[in-house]
Amino acid sequence: MPQGFWKKLKRPIMALAPMADVTDAAFRRLISKHGKPDVMWTEFVSCDGLCSDKGRPMLMRALKFDISERPIVAQIFGSTPEHFYTCAKLLKKLKFDGIDINMGCPDKKVEKQGGGAKLMLNPKLAQEIIRQTKRGAGGLPVSVKTRLGYSQRNIQEWVKALIETEPAVIIVHARTRKEMSKVPADWKAIKEVVQLVKKSGKDILVIGNGDVKSVAEARRLAKISGADGVMVGRGVFGNPWFFNKTKNKVLLKEKLTVMVEHAKLFEKLTPNQSFSIMKKHFKAYVAGFDGANQLRAKLMTTKNSAEVAKLVKAWDLVIVRK
Repeated sequence: MPQGFWKKLKRPIMALAPMADVTDAAFRRLISKHGKPDVMWTEFVSCDGLCSDKGRPMLMRALKFDISERPIVAQIFGSTPEHFYTCAKLLKKLKFDGIDINMGCPDKKVEKQGGGAKLMLNPKLAQEIIRQTKRGAGGLPVSVKTRLGYSQRNIQEWVKALIETEPAVIIVHARTRKEMSKVPADWKAIKEVVQLVKKSGKDILVIGNGDVKSVAEARRLAKISGADGVMVGRGVFGNPWFFNKTKNKVLLKEKLTVMVEHAKLFEKLTPNQSFSIMKKHFKAYVAGFDGANQLRAKLMTTKNSAEVAKLVKAWDLVIVRK
């Protein structure tokens, strides 16, 4: 069972979660510069789309990465085993460090295709998808990102099904699909997953995910759960320094400067994406200080990075005058 780069990482492993319309090339480049985690993930990409002559050119843009982002894992989703085999061969050719299969996304469009969280209701199909991905991966480590269950917890049956296929890593979001993010993440359940893997005797890593607000908390949760690592998603929003071991304090001026840098990178590296995607980042960067509401409201009307830079400069001048 190929473990690849995973075996070389110091425990607990710190990973950046894959997030649609978030972990694009610009965001990853920014994170790798200001506070790089041990492992980075791409946004998820459709296997069906990559296997389509029409969809492939557009989706290939989402698979571009810089050497500074290594080790980087490409995440894919779908429900057709043969397509996973084909995509795994492609990802090997593109020189990714690993491949991850999304088996936890609750998005209705993804589930309508039988992918994401819907695979938790079809363990046999999920197993075949993992086997075909491993077959096409050519030695690259294959991981699975999932949840505790679909409408209710099903850790024993579901995780055991995953263990049988021997993925390199099982990443578990500590909630069910039904719970979404409405309830606190249950890290005691991550411990149950860890125990199942240990009992199996298989050489599989377990990474926990959910409600991690700092690296210190990540280390604490890894210790109490026994997980090999922790994956962080929302905690990184507006805080590219999240994984930075030497950065103790970030001044507001620096935060806004990096927000402008982010907007410029977004235009440069994802030229075909709508600039409105940046709005969710503006909400995270601009919060918790006097005048934040007014500045944020103005940022929501911007159409390019030049307008963002102009607004930040004007706001800074006003503060200096005060």
